[in-house]
Amino acid sequence: MKKFLFLLATVLPIVAVAAEQPTADVAQTAPAATPAQDPAERNQMLYSLGFLLGDNLKTQLILDNETDYKALSQGMRDCLLNKKSQTDLEKYKPQIIQKYKDDARTIAEKRAAEQQEYMANFKKEKGVKTLDNGAMIKLSRPGKGSTPKADSTVKVHYTGTLIDGTPFDSSRERGEAFQTRLGDVIPCWTKAVQQMKIGARATVVCPPDTAYGNRPVGRIPANSALVFDIELLEIEK
Repeated sequence: MKKFLFLLATVLPIVAVAAEQPTADVAQTAPAATPAQDPAERNQMLYSLGFLLGDNLKTQLILDNETDYKALSQGMRDCLLNKKSQTDLEKYKPQIIQKYKDDARTIAEKRAAEQQEYMANFKKEKGVKTLDNGAMIKLSRPGKGSTPKADSTVKVHYTGTLIDGTPFDSSRERGEAFQTRLGDVIPCWTKAVQQMKIGARATVVCPPDTAYGNRPVGRIPANSALVFDIELLEIEK
């Protein structure tokens, strides 16, 4: 069971990325069989999969040196090739579970410190306004006219990133503006967008408790501070 949970924790984020791709219309006919893949292209695909698995793994575990990497990759290689384990797996399961717990705590503490530093530095920038729920907004374009209310429906373009610039969502990339009631979005948005006039563009920084809190959402880890580039296009009457 623990092995199953470990595999889920490692593979599900990769599956989630694939699941974000548009699905086929159910009315369409089944596609033709996929032609045989070129061996070199297959190797590139599998390397990419390995890279993504490694990228996900390093968000959960601290691996300190080349020796760590070699031992981990050898264990994975033996398992995937259906070889017998070189160790007593039952003996090491408690240590593995403890490492996951210890590393998760260390990674979370490091991220929290980095986020606090980022938000403290952003707060010092000229033109930044801190709202009553802790969210911060900095207008890069003032806009004109009225501002929305907490129950208004608005149309916006936005790009969302983590504090290190890693993107997790963008209406601009989708090529379609996002329409929503301000009461139906995260508290950070509800407060921040009310500070904007039509045509305004702003950087909005959301502390974790004004975003998704301790819930991981898609590519967003739990307890993440988020950064949004928001442009208010319309306020629906």
